[in-house]
Amino acid sequence: MAQNSRKPGYELVKGFFKENPVLVQLLGICSVLAVSNTVVNSISMGVSVLFVLFFSSLVIGLIKDLIPNEVRIPAYIVVIATFVTVADLFLKAKFPDISKALGAYIPLIVVNCIILARQEAFTKKNKLLPSILDAIGMGTGYIITILLMGIIREILGFGSIFGVKIFGSWFKPILVMILPPGAFLTLAMLIGFMNFITRKSEEKKL
Repeated sequence: MAQNSRKPGYELVKGFFKENPVLVQLLGICSVLAVSNTVVNSISMGVSVLFVLFFSSLVIGLIKDLIPNEVRIPAYIVVIATFVTVADLFLKAKFPDISKALGAYIPLIVVNCIILARQEAFTKKNKLLPSILDAIGMGTGYIITILLMGIIREILGFGSIFGVKIFGSWFKPILVMILPPGAFLTLAMLIGFMNFITRKSEEKKL
């Protein structure tokens, strides 16, 4: 189905599952792996990416016809970098502990594949409303994925959720879950589960 013939509601929900940017398109994996060791970090990163994606798509959707094709990508990056700076400074001012925990990964949103890919593959080719809905949907899909990662890794790695212990003294934390190998294992399991659900859904349609 051509993009222009899709209903606006589809552009909003496609990123949740069917075209999830991380689990299906395999974009933005670096930040998902790096900061998803706790739920708080996951939510903070997810909301930051959604903020940048939404406002970048809004601004680029408004000015795309004014941007010469030869400087299209640099112009997009300038817009994206502006909102990344806003998000970074806000976290440093209001939530310094979270900003410190996320480290360089907030500034690195500038080169997050999801952000630039949506501008180049979707916003450039579509009207403003579908572009905004696409940004919300893809950003929400990112949040869903990184939040699931954070929940699984914090529960298994720390025995807590939002820093609150949920198990008794009998629980032995699986320390590997808060280390890089645990991030790769968790993401692999989620991708495998996504592929399983997708395959079952396709089999039902046959």
